[in-house]
Order: sequence, then C-alpha cells, then structure tokens
Amino acid sequence: QVQLVESGGGLVQAGGSLRLSCAVSGRTFTTFAMGWFRQAPGKERDFVAATSWNDDNTYYADSVKGRFTISRDNAKNTVYLQMNNLKPEDTAVYYCAADFPGHLLRVTSYDYDYWGQGTQVTVSS
Repeated sequence: QVQLVESGGGLVQAGGSLRLSCAVSGRTFTTFAMGWFRQAPGKERDFVAATSWNDDNTYYADSVKGRFTISRDNAKNTVYLQMNNLKPEDTAVYYCAADFPGHLLRVTSYDYDYWGQGTQVTVSS
C-alpha cells in the first residue's frame, strides 16, 4: 500500500517562505514522478509543480514559476516544495501526488495514482 504524508504547512506573512515535505512509502520511490497540487476553498485542485523520477526534469505552473522549487531526495523517499515570496493567493491546501511511470510530467490530477492527505498553507497580507 502506497502512502504519502505531507508536512510543513502553516501560517506565514506575505513575502515569507515555507518548505513542504512529502514522505512516500510502500513502493519503490523512483518508479514515480511526483507532483504538487493545491486547492483553495470553492475552487478546483490545480497543478503546481512536478518532477521526474530522477529530478532531471521539472515543470511549474506559470503562477509559481520563479518562486517555488520542487525537488526530491530519492535516498529519503521524499519530495519537497520550497515556496518563496509567498502571496495571499497561494493560500490553499497543498497535496503531493505520485504518478506512474516516473518519466512523465503530467499536470492533470486524474493522471496521478496516489495522493497525500494535504497540508494547509495560509498566507496573510
């Protein structure tokens, strides 16, 4: 059984930074591409960033490009999302997701096979 557990969310002022982590267990981590999505109240779940199985390829939503960085540590079975220069519009529940096979970078939520429970990020103005 594959499990994804996010951590690192919280309350931060605009302009601040947070780093989210997502620990994966239950299957060989390097078989997955990993993605981050977010969902604000009353809105759809939106793509944020994705990284391939070996972290050689990454892709970002335009809204976070230049501010967020996705990375992974395959020795720790963990994917990260470093978020800098946060804005109030970044407020959402952030979810990590795992996608098999690991060489594709996909942006639609229904392509992903496994999901974490989500972590709340709140950015105050």
